[in-house]
Amino acid sequence: MSGASSTELDGDDAELADMVAAINVSSNRITPPNGHRVAPGKKHRLTMSDRKLSLQERSTYQGGGRMARRPTIESKRVSISDGEDCVQLNQYKLKDEIGKGSYGVVKLAYNQDDEQYYAMKVVSKKKLLKQYGFPRRPQPRGPHEKQSKVFGPLDRLYQEIAILKKLDHLNIVKLVEVLDDPAEDNLHMAFELVKRGPVMEVPTDTPFTEEQCRYYFRDIVLGIEYLHYQKIIHRDIKPSNLLLGDDGHVKIADFGVSNQFEGNDALLSSTAGTPAFMAPETLIDHEESFSGKALDVWAMGVTLYCFAFGKCPFIDEYILTLHTKIKSSPVEFPDTAIISEGLQDLILCMLDKNPETRITIPRVKVHPWLTLCGTEPLPLEEEHCTVIEVTEEEVQNSVKLIPSLSTVILVKSMLRKRSFSNPFDPFPGRRQSRSMSAPGHLLSEMFKAGIRTPLARYSSTGSREGELEDVTEDDAFF
Repeated sequence: MSGASSTELDGDDAELADMVAAINVSSNRITPPNGHRVAPGKKHRLTMSDRKLSLQERSTYQGGGRMARRPTIESKRVSISDGEDCVQLNQYKLKDEIGKGSYGVVKLAYNQDDEQYYAMKVVSKKKLLKQYGFPRRPQPRGPHEKQSKVFGPLDRLYQEIAILKKLDHLNIVKLVEVLDDPAEDNLHMAFELVKRGPVMEVPTDTPFTEEQCRYYFRDIVLGIEYLHYQKIIHRDIKPSNLLLGDDGHVKIADFGVSNQFEGNDALLSSTAGTPAFMAPETLIDHEESFSGKALDVWAMGVTLYCFAFGKCPFIDEYILTLHTKIKSSPVEFPDTAIISEGLQDLILCMLDKNPETRITIPRVKVHPWLTLCGTEPLPLEEEHCTVIEVTEEEVQNSVKLIPSLSTVILVKSMLRKRSFSNPFDPFPGRRQSRSMSAPGHLLSEMFKAGIRTPLARYSSTGSREGELEDVTEDDAFF
């Protein structure tokens, strides 16, 4: 597939359809909010032979053997056009829709530069602004504390993007590139494509064996520990957000409702995520804050229960009744599947309704069921976690601005006339000399996008070395 030409890719619809079908990521695979829907038809069940390397065979966590993350791709080209079967966005060809989210869709994207496929998440900025409303300035905590900077929803999104571009872990889906058109509603985020899709459909009649539960859950524990180490609360852990890679390892995806925090833990007061995976403390009607790390642990417990039994522990057709069950009903294990006492104990410890006594990630890592009574310990935190720091400059440069089509047309017209005076000026005679400067906002937008204009060159002494080259309208940018 990687050796195919772009012409063959455009014409071979059958091959593309097969590619999309192999991805196994679509809107109907998303876990329903109440954890209850009709089970899909039986499909091929993953076996441990599909897994290329076990966790104990990894040498990458022990340092030295792991390659550094490839830098984020920064394309210099600016091209937005509609094709017969796709939308061309810079070097990406946006193909079929392969998933849906709260603020947009996920499309299959082909990168013509490296001949690889990616998952392009298209985020609607209007929906994001409508969901969060206007930003509010947090009140200072003390008389000498300065008021914090106001962060709107887009500011928080750009800050999240700056962090995601730096996250580098085997169990976290990598963000490759971000493109933003200031004149359009959509913001585009290119992620690595995990073709196998979600690790499990819920509900399912074919849950995992305990061996599979252990292998996959070890990956989740390491990924969540890494996120908490980077002071990030995921807030929406569930099977549909856990993608299975070709190497058999689980990768955590979808950080749409994640929270960043300072200090040892996040103190949250708002609800987010999927109702069937929400912790009971988030469903109580009071203004008290709750632990962010404990929320992820609860959702991990629900996910482990799904792995073992193929369904959520608390299910109801009505959301309010579901909330009541989560808050007050005990965890029950079906008689249809027999699991070990060790697995039962870990699930009950994670689904402790009291967040103060709920098991923590460090204790989960050393649980006898997960480590086979200590014979297969997980890597230490320092062996797979490295602190990342994001500067203010990196937040500002977290997205690449793409000039609007009107700006591109304006620049092309200027180049065609070999002048940077206003080509739409109704009184061109009032300027006798040719201007070598462009409007400030235009140059700023061009420089942000990496556009290089064929200006006359000057030597270090200020003498002119060449004239403007001839540029036609057809080859100026496209």
